[in-house]
Amino acid sequence: MGKSDFLSPKAIANRIKSKGLQKLRWYCQMCQKQCRDENGFKCHCMSESHQRQLLLASENPQQFMDYFSEEFRNDFLELLRRRFGTKRVHNNIVYNEYISHREHIHMNATQWETLTDFTKWLGREGLCKVDETPKGWYIQYIDRDPETIRRQQEQERKKKQDLDDEEKTAKFIEQQVRRGLEGKELEEPVYTELNRENEEEKVTFNLNKGASTSIAASSKTSSVLGPNALKMVEGTVKRKESAHSSGQSKEKKKKSALDEIMELEEEKKRTSRRDYWLQPEIVVKIVTKKLGEKYHKKKAVVKEVIDKYTAVVKMIDSGDKLKLDQTHLETVIPAPGKKVMVLNGGYRGNEGILESINEKKFSATIIIDSGPLKGRRVEDIQYEDISKLA
Repeated sequence: MGKSDFLSPKAIANRIKSKGLQKLRWYCQMCQKQCRDENGFKCHCMSESHQRQLLLASENPQQFMDYFSEEFRNDFLELLRRRFGTKRVHNNIVYNEYISHREHIHMNATQWETLTDFTKWLGREGLCKVDETPKGWYIQYIDRDPETIRRQQEQERKKKQDLDDEEKTAKFIEQQVRRGLEGKELEEPVYTELNRENEEEKVTFNLNKGASTSIAASSKTSSVLGPNALKMVEGTVKRKESAHSSGQSKEKKKKSALDEIMELEEEKKRTSRRDYWLQPEIVVKIVTKKLGEKYHKKKAVVKEVIDKYTAVVKMIDSGDKLKLDQTHLETVIPAPGKKVMVLNGGYRGNEGILESINEKKFSATIIIDSGPLKGRRVEDIQYEDISKLA
Protein backbone atom coordinates (compact mmCIF):
# COMPACT_ATOMS: atom_id res chain seq x y z
CA MET A 1 0.00 0.00 0.00
CA GLY A 2 1.56 3.27 -1.13
CA LYS A 3 1.86 6.38 0.97
CA SER A 4 -0.51 8.32 -1.27
CA ASP A 5 -3.19 5.64 -1.15
CA PHE A 6 -6.72 6.73 -0.19
CA LEU A 7 -6.89 4.20 2.66
CA SER A 8 -3.42 4.82 4.02
CA PRO A 9 -3.21 5.89 7.71
CA LYS A 10 -1.85 9.30 6.76
CA ALA A 11 -4.67 9.98 4.29
CA ILE A 12 -7.27 8.88 6.84
CA ALA A 13 -5.67 11.10 9.53
CA ASN A 14 -5.67 14.08 7.18
CA ARG A 15 -9.35 13.61 6.38
CA ILE A 16 -10.23 13.37 10.06
CA LYS A 17 -8.30 16.55 10.82
CA SER A 18 -9.95 18.43 7.99
CA LYS A 19 -13.44 17.76 9.36
CA GLY A 20 -15.12 20.17 11.71
CA LEU A 21 -13.97 23.61 12.84
CA GLN A 22 -10.32 24.65 12.97
CA LYS A 23 -8.58 27.55 14.68
CA LEU A 24 -9.66 30.99 13.49
CA ARG A 25 -6.04 32.30 13.56
CA TRP A 26 -5.17 29.95 10.66
CA TYR A 27 -8.12 30.93 8.45
CA CYS A 28 -7.71 33.18 5.38
CA GLN A 29 -10.96 35.00 4.68
CA MET A 30 -9.83 36.46 1.38
CA CYS A 31 -9.05 33.03 -0.08
CA GLN A 32 -11.66 31.34 2.17
CA LYS A 33 -9.12 28.65 3.06
CA GLN A 34 -8.68 26.95 6.43
CA CYS A 35 -5.18 25.81 7.39
CA ARG A 36 -4.56 23.18 10.05
CA ASP A 37 -1.41 24.55 11.63
CA GLU A 38 0.91 27.55 11.68
CA ASN A 39 3.28 26.12 9.08
CA GLY A 40 0.45 25.52 6.61
CA PHE A 41 -0.86 29.06 7.13
CA LYS A 42 2.61 30.49 6.57
CA CYS A 43 3.03 28.54 3.34
CA HIS A 44 -0.38 29.73 2.18
CA CYS A 45 0.48 33.39 2.84
CA MET A 46 3.60 33.01 0.71
CA SER A 47 1.70 31.38 -2.17
CA GLU A 48 1.10 33.18 -5.46
CA SER A 49 -2.69 32.83 -5.31
CA HIS A 50 -2.84 34.54 -1.90
CA GLN A 51 -0.64 37.40 -3.07
CA ARG A 52 -2.80 37.88 -6.15
CA GLN A 53 -5.96 37.93 -4.00
CA LEU A 54 -4.41 40.57 -1.74
CA LEU A 55 -3.64 42.78 -4.74
CA LEU A 56 -7.26 42.53 -5.87
CA ALA A 57 -8.54 43.40 -2.39
CA SER A 58 -6.17 46.36 -2.03
CA GLU A 59 -7.71 48.05 -5.06
CA ASN A 60 -11.17 48.30 -3.46
CA PRO A 61 -11.15 47.00 0.14
CA GLN A 62 -14.56 48.54 0.97
CA GLN A 63 -16.25 46.48 -1.73
CA PHE A 64 -14.93 43.22 -0.25
CA MET A 65 -15.92 44.24 3.29
CA ASP A 66 -19.44 45.16 2.17
CA TYR A 67 -19.76 41.83 0.37
CA PHE A 68 -18.71 39.81 3.44
CA SER A 69 -20.91 41.95 5.72
CA GLU A 70 -23.98 41.38 3.53
CA GLU A 71 -23.33 37.64 3.35
CA PHE A 72 -22.89 37.44 7.14
CA ARG A 73 -26.09 39.43 7.77
CA ASN A 74 -28.20 37.39 5.31
CA ASP A 75 -27.01 34.04 6.63
CA PHE A 76 -27.46 35.11 10.26
CA LEU A 77 -31.00 36.41 9.71
CA GLU A 78 -31.96 33.36 7.64
CA LEU A 79 -30.85 31.08 10.46
CA LEU A 80 -32.70 33.21 13.02
CA ARG A 81 -35.91 33.16 10.95
CA ARG A 82 -35.82 29.47 10.07
CA ARG A 83 -34.59 28.09 13.40
CA PHE A 84 -36.22 30.36 15.97
CA GLY A 85 -38.99 32.20 14.09
CA THR A 86 -40.28 35.21 16.00
CA LYS A 87 -39.19 33.92 19.41
CA ARG A 88 -37.07 35.99 21.76
CA VAL A 89 -33.66 34.33 22.02
CA HIS A 90 -30.16 35.14 23.30
CA ASN A 91 -27.92 36.44 20.51
CA ASN A 92 -25.02 34.21 21.57
CA ILE A 93 -27.15 31.06 21.07
CA VAL A 94 -27.87 32.04 17.46
CA TYR A 95 -24.23 32.98 16.84
CA ASN A 96 -22.90 29.68 18.22
CA GLU A 97 -25.23 27.76 15.96
CA TYR A 98 -24.22 29.94 13.00
CA ILE A 99 -20.47 29.42 13.42
CA SER A 100 -20.91 25.65 13.81
CA HIS A 101 -21.15 25.57 10.01
CA ARG A 102 -17.65 25.11 8.58
CA GLU A 103 -18.10 27.43 5.60
CA HIS A 104 -19.52 30.41 7.51
CA ILE A 105 -18.40 34.02 7.09
CA HIS A 106 -16.18 35.10 9.98
CA MET A 107 -17.11 38.28 11.83
CA ASN A 108 -13.59 39.71 11.65
CA ALA A 109 -14.10 40.08 7.88
CA THR A 110 -17.22 42.28 8.31
CA GLN A 111 -17.81 45.87 9.34
CA TRP A 112 -18.78 44.80 12.89
CA GLU A 113 -16.07 44.15 15.44
CA THR A 114 -18.17 42.35 18.06
CA LEU A 115 -21.46 40.49 18.28
CA THR A 116 -22.85 43.27 20.49
CA ASP A 117 -22.19 45.85 17.77
CA PHE A 118 -23.94 43.62 15.23
CA THR A 119 -26.92 43.15 17.59
CA LYS A 120 -27.27 46.91 18.12
CA TRP A 121 -27.07 47.47 14.35
CA LEU A 122 -29.93 44.99 13.80
CA GLY A 123 -32.05 46.97 16.27
CA ARG A 124 -31.26 50.33 14.66
CA GLU A 125 -32.09 49.02 11.18
CA GLY A 126 -35.43 47.63 12.39
CA LEU A 127 -34.60 44.06 11.37
CA CYS A 128 -34.98 42.68 14.91
CA LYS A 129 -36.27 43.70 18.32
CA VAL A 130 -33.30 43.86 20.69
CA ASP A 131 -33.15 44.38 24.44
CA GLU A 132 -30.33 44.24 26.96
CA THR A 133 -30.67 42.24 30.17
CA PRO A 134 -28.24 41.29 32.97
CA LYS A 135 -27.73 37.99 31.11
CA GLY A 136 -26.82 39.72 27.84
CA TRP A 137 -28.51 40.85 24.64
CA TYR A 138 -31.70 39.20 23.38
CA ILE A 139 -33.02 39.46 19.82
CA GLN A 140 -36.40 38.75 18.24
CA TYR A 141 -36.87 38.47 14.49
CA ILE A 142 -39.44 40.76 12.84
CA ASP A 143 -41.15 38.87 10.04
CA ARG A 144 -42.11 41.29 7.26
CA ASP A 145 -42.84 38.64 4.65
CA PRO A 146 -45.99 39.68 2.67
CA GLU A 147 -47.33 36.13 2.82
CA THR A 148 -46.94 36.01 6.59
CA ILE A 149 -48.56 39.42 7.03
CA ARG A 150 -51.48 38.35 4.82
CA ARG A 151 -51.92 35.14 6.82
CA GLN A 152 -51.93 37.07 10.12
CA GLN A 153 -54.51 39.53 8.80
CA GLU A 154 -56.74 36.66 7.68
CA GLN A 155 -56.49 35.05 11.11
CA GLU A 156 -57.34 38.33 12.84
CA ARG A 157 -60.27 38.89 10.46
CA LYS A 158 -61.59 35.40 11.09
CA LYS A 159 -61.22 35.78 14.84
CA LYS A 160 -63.07 39.11 14.74
CA GLN A 161 -65.83 37.56 12.65
CA ASP A 162 -66.23 34.71 15.14
CA LEU A 163 -66.43 37.20 18.00
CA ASP A 164 -69.07 39.23 16.13
CA ASP A 165 -71.15 36.09 15.56
CA GLU A 166 -70.91 35.16 19.21
CA GLU A 167 -71.92 38.67 20.28
CA LYS A 168 -74.90 38.65 17.93
CA THR A 169 -76.03 35.28 19.24
CA ALA A 170 -75.60 36.42 22.85
CA LYS A 171 -77.64 39.58 22.19
CA PHE A 172 -80.37 37.55 20.49
CA ILE A 173 -80.59 35.16 23.45
CA GLU A 174 -80.65 38.09 25.87
CA GLN A 175 -83.55 39.66 23.96
CA GLN A 176 -85.49 36.38 24.03
CA VAL A 177 -84.94 36.05 27.77
CA ARG A 178 -86.02 39.66 28.33
CA ARG A 179 -89.21 39.09 26.32
CA GLY A 180 -89.96 35.96 28.32
CA LEU A 181 -89.47 37.82 31.61
CA GLU A 182 -91.68 40.70 30.40
CA GLY A 183 -94.44 38.22 29.53
CA LYS A 184 -94.24 36.69 32.99
CA GLU A 185 -94.46 40.08 34.65
CA LEU A 186 -97.71 40.80 32.76
CA GLU A 187 -99.24 37.59 34.07
CA GLU A 188 -98.80 38.55 37.73
CA PRO A 189 -102.08 38.22 39.72
CA VAL A 190 -104.11 41.33 40.54
CA TYR A 191 -105.36 41.45 44.12
CA THR A 192 -108.66 43.20 45.04
CA GLU A 193 -110.15 44.02 48.40
CA LEU A 194 -112.69 41.52 49.77
CA ASN A 195 -115.88 43.32 50.91
CA ARG A 196 -119.01 41.74 52.37
CA GLU A 197 -122.04 43.99 52.11
CA ASN A 198 -124.37 41.70 54.11
CA GLU A 199 -123.40 39.25 56.80
CA GLU A 200 -125.97 36.70 55.55
CA GLU A 201 -124.52 36.62 52.06
CA LYS A 202 -122.53 33.57 50.92
CA VAL A 203 -119.08 34.37 49.56
CA THR A 204 -117.58 32.22 46.77
CA PHE A 205 -114.07 32.44 45.26
CA ASN A 206 -113.05 32.16 41.62
CA LEU A 207 -109.30 31.28 41.48
CA ASN A 208 -108.93 31.95 37.76
CA LYS A 209 -105.43 33.53 37.31
CA GLY A 210 -105.39 34.63 40.90
CA ALA A 211 -108.38 36.98 40.52
CA SER A 212 -110.95 36.78 43.32
CA THR A 213 -114.65 37.58 42.80
CA SER A 214 -117.56 37.39 45.15
CA ILE A 215 -121.00 36.14 44.25
CA ALA A 216 -123.67 36.79 46.84
CA ALA A 217 -126.98 35.01 47.06
CA SER A 218 -129.62 35.27 49.79
CA SER A 219 -130.49 32.28 51.91
CA LYS A 220 -134.08 32.45 50.69
CA THR A 221 -133.21 31.98 47.02
CA SER A 222 -130.33 29.52 47.61
CA SER A 223 -132.58 26.48 47.27
CA VAL A 224 -134.12 27.80 44.07
CA LEU A 225 -130.77 28.65 42.48
CA GLY A 226 -129.09 25.39 43.54
CA PRO A 227 -128.79 23.80 40.03
CA ASN A 228 -127.74 27.14 38.54
CA ALA A 229 -125.06 27.52 41.21
CA LEU A 230 -123.78 24.02 40.42
CA LYS A 231 -123.56 24.87 36.74
CA MET A 232 -121.78 28.09 37.62
CA VAL A 233 -119.20 26.21 39.70
CA GLU A 234 -118.63 23.71 36.88
CA GLY A 235 -118.17 26.53 34.39
CA THR A 236 -115.72 28.21 36.77
CA VAL A 237 -113.68 24.99 37.10
CA LYS A 238 -113.61 24.55 33.31
CA ARG A 239 -112.50 28.14 32.79
CA LYS A 240 -109.85 27.66 35.44
CA GLU A 241 -108.54 24.50 33.79
CA SER A 242 -108.55 26.06 30.31
CA ALA A 243 -106.80 29.19 31.56
CA HIS A 244 -104.25 27.07 33.45
CA SER A 245 -103.58 24.91 30.40
CA SER A 246 -103.25 27.97 28.14
CA GLY A 247 -100.83 29.54 30.61
CA GLN A 248 -98.80 26.34 30.69
CA SER A 249 -98.79 26.14 26.87
CA LYS A 250 -97.57 29.73 26.67
CA GLU A 251 -94.87 29.03 29.21
CA LYS A 252 -93.94 25.87 27.33
CA LYS A 253 -93.74 27.79 24.09
CA LYS A 254 -91.50 30.36 25.69
CA LYS A 255 -89.27 27.71 27.27
CA SER A 256 -89.16 25.68 24.09
CA ALA A 257 -88.08 28.75 22.11
CA LEU A 258 -85.18 29.39 24.50
CA ASP A 259 -84.29 25.72 24.57
CA GLU A 260 -84.37 25.62 20.80
CA ILE A 261 -82.01 28.58 20.58
CA MET A 262 -79.65 26.99 23.10
CA GLU A 263 -79.78 23.66 21.29
CA LEU A 264 -79.03 25.34 17.95
CA GLU A 265 -76.08 27.15 19.50
CA GLU A 266 -74.75 23.96 21.05
CA GLU A 267 -75.25 22.08 17.81
CA LYS A 268 -73.34 24.80 15.96
CA LYS A 269 -70.47 24.53 18.42
CA ARG A 270 -70.59 20.75 18.36
CA THR A 271 -70.30 20.62 14.59
CA SER A 272 -67.54 23.23 14.43
CA ARG A 273 -64.67 20.78 14.86
CA ARG A 274 -61.05 21.67 14.20
CA ASP A 275 -58.25 19.58 12.71
CA TYR A 276 -55.94 20.58 15.58
CA TRP A 277 -56.40 19.58 19.22
CA LEU A 278 -53.22 20.35 21.17
CA GLN A 279 -53.64 22.28 24.43
CA PRO A 280 -51.06 23.25 27.10
CA GLU A 281 -50.82 21.29 30.38
CA ILE A 282 -52.42 18.06 29.09
CA VAL A 283 -50.92 14.57 29.30
CA VAL A 284 -50.22 12.86 25.97
CA LYS A 285 -48.62 9.62 24.80
CA ILE A 286 -45.88 9.39 22.14
CA VAL A 287 -46.88 6.90 19.43
CA THR A 288 -44.11 7.41 16.87
CA LYS A 289 -41.29 4.86 16.68
CA LYS A 290 -38.84 7.21 14.97
CA LEU A 291 -37.47 8.38 18.33
CA GLY A 292 -36.59 4.84 19.45
CA GLU A 293 -37.86 2.61 22.23
CA LYS A 294 -36.78 5.17 24.83
CA TYR A 295 -39.77 7.43 24.06
CA HIS A 296 -42.20 5.04 22.33
CA LYS A 297 -45.49 4.65 24.27
CA LYS A 298 -44.19 6.98 27.02
CA LYS A 299 -46.25 9.78 28.55
CA ALA A 300 -45.39 13.47 28.47
CA VAL A 301 -46.88 16.84 29.40
CA VAL A 302 -47.50 19.51 26.76
CA LYS A 303 -45.61 22.65 27.81
CA GLU A 304 -46.07 24.84 24.73
CA VAL A 305 -48.13 24.75 21.52
CA ILE A 306 -46.47 26.08 18.35
CA ASP A 307 -48.52 26.94 15.25
CA LYS A 308 -51.49 24.86 16.53
CA TYR A 309 -50.11 21.57 15.18
CA THR A 310 -46.74 21.27 16.98
CA ALA A 311 -46.04 20.98 20.69
CA VAL A 312 -43.04 21.09 23.02
CA VAL A 313 -43.53 18.20 25.46
CA LYS A 314 -41.67 17.24 28.62
CA MET A 315 -41.24 13.55 29.40
CA ILE A 316 -42.72 12.56 32.75
CA ASP A 317 -40.15 9.89 33.61
CA SER A 318 -36.90 11.41 32.28
CA GLY A 319 -37.71 15.15 32.07
CA ASP A 320 -36.44 15.40 28.47
CA LYS A 321 -38.02 18.05 26.23
CA LEU A 322 -39.06 17.17 22.68
CA LYS A 323 -40.69 19.06 19.82
CA LEU A 324 -43.29 16.84 18.12
CA ASP A 325 -46.15 17.10 15.66
CA GLN A 326 -49.67 16.19 16.83
CA THR A 327 -49.68 13.16 14.48
CA HIS A 328 -46.97 11.62 16.68
CA LEU A 329 -49.08 12.01 19.83
CA GLU A 330 -52.34 10.65 21.20
CA THR A 331 -54.60 11.55 24.11
CA VAL A 332 -54.53 9.86 27.52
CA ILE A 333 -57.76 8.75 29.23
CA PRO A 334 -57.46 8.80 33.06
CA ALA A 335 -59.41 6.79 35.64
CA PRO A 336 -63.00 7.91 36.45
CA GLY A 337 -63.08 10.81 38.86
CA LYS A 338 -59.95 12.48 37.45
CA LYS A 339 -59.84 15.84 35.69
CA VAL A 340 -59.78 16.05 31.90
CA MET A 341 -59.80 18.81 29.27
CA VAL A 342 -62.06 18.86 26.20
CA LEU A 343 -59.87 19.28 23.10
CA ASN A 344 -62.43 19.45 20.27
CA GLY A 345 -66.10 20.07 19.58
CA GLY A 346 -68.55 22.44 21.21
CA TYR A 347 -67.04 22.22 24.69
CA ARG A 348 -63.45 22.80 23.48
CA GLY A 349 -61.21 24.35 26.15
CA ASN A 350 -63.48 23.44 29.11
CA GLU A 351 -62.24 21.37 32.00
CA GLY A 352 -64.31 18.47 33.27
CA ILE A 353 -64.39 15.41 35.50
CA LEU A 354 -64.48 11.96 33.94
CA GLU A 355 -67.60 10.15 35.15
CA SER A 356 -67.57 6.88 33.20
CA ILE A 357 -66.01 5.14 30.17
CA ASN A 358 -67.87 3.20 27.45
CA GLU A 359 -65.30 0.79 26.00
CA LYS A 360 -67.67 -0.55 23.34
CA LYS A 361 -68.32 2.88 21.79
CA PHE A 362 -64.80 4.22 22.55
CA SER A 363 -66.42 7.17 24.29
CA ALA A 364 -66.76 8.66 27.75
CA THR A 365 -69.15 10.67 29.90
CA ILE A 366 -67.87 13.80 31.61
CA ILE A 367 -69.24 16.60 33.78
CA ILE A 368 -68.16 20.12 32.82
CA ASP A 369 -66.24 21.69 35.72
CA SER A 370 -65.46 25.18 34.40
CA GLY A 371 -67.03 28.05 32.48
CA PRO A 372 -70.71 29.03 32.14
CA LEU A 373 -71.69 25.40 31.43
CA LYS A 374 -70.36 24.14 34.75
CA GLY A 375 -72.26 21.13 36.01
CA ARG A 376 -73.52 20.01 32.61
CA ARG A 377 -73.27 16.28 31.87
CA VAL A 378 -71.92 15.42 28.42
CA GLU A 379 -72.30 11.87 27.11
CA ASP A 380 -70.67 9.92 24.26
CA ILE A 381 -67.65 12.18 23.88
CA GLN A 382 -64.93 10.43 21.87
CA TYR A 383 -61.57 9.37 23.32
CA GLU A 384 -59.61 11.65 20.96
CA ASP A 385 -61.63 14.72 22.12
CA ILE A 386 -60.51 14.59 25.79
CA SER A 387 -57.21 14.11 27.57
CA LYS A 388 -55.95 13.94 31.13
CA LEU A 389 -54.91 17.18 32.82
CA ALA A 390 -51.40 17.39 34.24
